[in-house]
Amino acid sequence: MANTLTGLIPDLQKAAQQVGRERIGLITSTQLNTGSEAVAVGDTVTSFNAPQPVEESITPSMTIPEGTDQVIEPDNFTVNQSTSVKIPWRGEEVRSLNNTSYGFTSVYGNQILQAMRKISNTIEAYACGIAYKGAGAAFGTPGTNPFATNFDSVAEVRQRLADRGAPVEDGFVSLVIGGLAGTKLRNQAQLQKANEAGGDDMLRRGTLLDLQGLMLKESAGIQTHTAGTGALYDSDLVAGYDIGDKTIHVDTGTGTLLVGDAITFSSDTTTKYVVGTGFAGDGDSDLVLNSGLLGAVADNEDMAISSAYTANIALHFNAMEIVVRPYAKPQGGDAAVDELFVTDPVTGITYMISDYRGYKKAMFEIAVVYDAKVWNSDAVCILQG
Repeated sequence: MANTLTGLIPDLQKAAQQVGRERIGLITSTQLNTGSEAVAVGDTVTSFNAPQPVEESITPSMTIPEGTDQVIEPDNFTVNQSTSVKIPWRGEEVRSLNNTSYGFTSVYGNQILQAMRKISNTIEAYACGIAYKGAGAAFGTPGTNPFATNFDSVAEVRQRLADRGAPVEDGFVSLVIGGLAGTKLRNQAQLQKANEAGGDDMLRRGTLLDLQGLMLKESAGIQTHTAGTGALYDSDLVAGYDIGDKTIHVDTGTGTLLVGDAITFSSDTTTKYVVGTGFAGDGDSDLVLNSGLLGAVADNEDMAISSAYTANIALHFNAMEIVVRPYAKPQGGDAAVDELFVTDPVTGITYMISDYRGYKKAMFEIAVVYDAKVWNSDAVCILQG
């Protein structure tokens, strides 16, 4: 029974257009690896990182000097997440709906809308968790809305990205915030004045404006981070730690240090680092930062751990990749009698709709494989709230 989904294409396309209006600001702010080519759970995505070059002085010579070799290291991650939505229908249910003013195709289109919405929100929330836990820096006051009184925090996170070498002036940096932060930002009086804001989009339509060169977007997937219980830790190395070091040995303290915890050292309590590898410590353990130190840390410096926070995210487009692909089927296909690909015009995510036929019953399924990774922590900053 070929082309059973053809007659439903208008409803599927309408569903895709509607689902693109959800608050999925992170998906639209990063590299999206999607398309109709299916992948399997466990497949690998590879990227290549260019190393820092060696800078040398110039000495005139009749002999061309040798350059310093650079090792291009591959960086991989495995696609481990999968999800599906199944929509079963019996013949009598279809007949009953066709006897109403709605009809089967209208109800079916709404079901597909909800399926796409559910899947995209799941991916958005997952990616938000990956993004903040892979950040290199953090700024803000935990438990305090960053836009409670002004929008200075936008410039502050931009500065944190710039300090780590992220390209903040190319127009590809976004600040993805939660709903409460978005509400406070909309309440800023100066942003509602058309003459000061440069337009009336905020005042009339509630549209978030680009500020300080950052594209402001909202996400329903912004996470709340629960901090570790660690306390009273000191850096532990007689020679101290240099700029760029990521692995720090600490001692004396107790408790846990979790991935995503934001920490500071007593020599610079304004620069926050994000933990990439923590521990359930006994007072003598190593921690690994996502990005290297911006200043030297001496031996026996006190380390403070930030309390729980809401993890709004500033990041460059190339800092992170999200993979969303149809779930791979066996060679020759499975029991589906028809398949159709529908692409969300806003996010770019491609969904595959499969039509399965049983005994006096049919089932439609949307199934995807997905995952995400931060490739460059220096280009991601948490805005704590």
